[in-house]
Amino acid sequence: MLRTGVLPPTLFNLCRPLLLLLPTHIRSCQKLGMVGAGRKSANCSENMEGVKRGTLMVMEGCDRTGKTTQAKQLVEFLNSAGKPTVFMRFPERSTHIGGIIDKYLSNTQELDDRAIHLLFSANRWELLPEIQKVLKSGTNIIIDRYAYSGVAFSAAKPGMSLEWCKGSDAGLPRPDLVLFLDLTPEQALSRGGYGTERYEIQKFQERVRENYHSLKDNSWKMIDADRTIEKLQEVLRTEVLNAVNSVKQKELPLLW
Repeated sequence: MLRTGVLPPTLFNLCRPLLLLLPTHIRSCQKLGMVGAGRKSANCSENMEGVKRGTLMVMEGCDRTGKTTQAKQLVEFLNSAGKPTVFMRFPERSTHIGGIIDKYLSNTQELDDRAIHLLFSANRWELLPEIQKVLKSGTNIIIDRYAYSGVAFSAAKPGMSLEWCKGSDAGLPRPDLVLFLDLTPEQALSRGGYGTERYEIQKFQERVRENYHSLKDNSWKMIDADRTIEKLQEVLRTEVLNAVNSVKQKELPLLW
């Protein structure tokens, strides 16, 4: 668990956005039955109007695996099939917290590794009310990167453990389906090389991939991404249709 008392003063100030957000989101979760004594799942399978909740699906993978392209095509496919679906992505750079993250990723601002990890987490927490609202309306969500990315990337840095990194996202909704697009760093590099952002380095991506494999559970589908865009989309469409059609009566669990 995170304890603000053990953070250095400078780091504490950098993490204030997360600390200020948590009370609001805890209250929001309590209203929806998502946190509380003995609760292990989000009781939002049906709202007051009797509308079944939407399906929460996440696209994960290392850089250059085609996540964004595939996620957006899946959203178009589900909407055309009469299954209302929206696209989201993290980090969401349009918010104040997201703006800080953007500067860090573009190498224009330096931050302590713990501070930036908590800001990535805060970015997800600040979008929680919107996620809850969409799901309770019966609309599906496909998210390009989620808490798993936050943990896998942060824990690839020296001195950052998987367990510590998971702590700040504990209590967020656990996805119904995680589609992990798997490529080796060498395969990803052959697609045109990495970009210029902070984490786009082959050795770092190798450690990230190892962390992803340590995080997978029974909600994950490991997908070989070494295919054409069209062939990969066919495989993914089958998975998302199965998820949308099978989880409507199930409560949404929580992360970690």
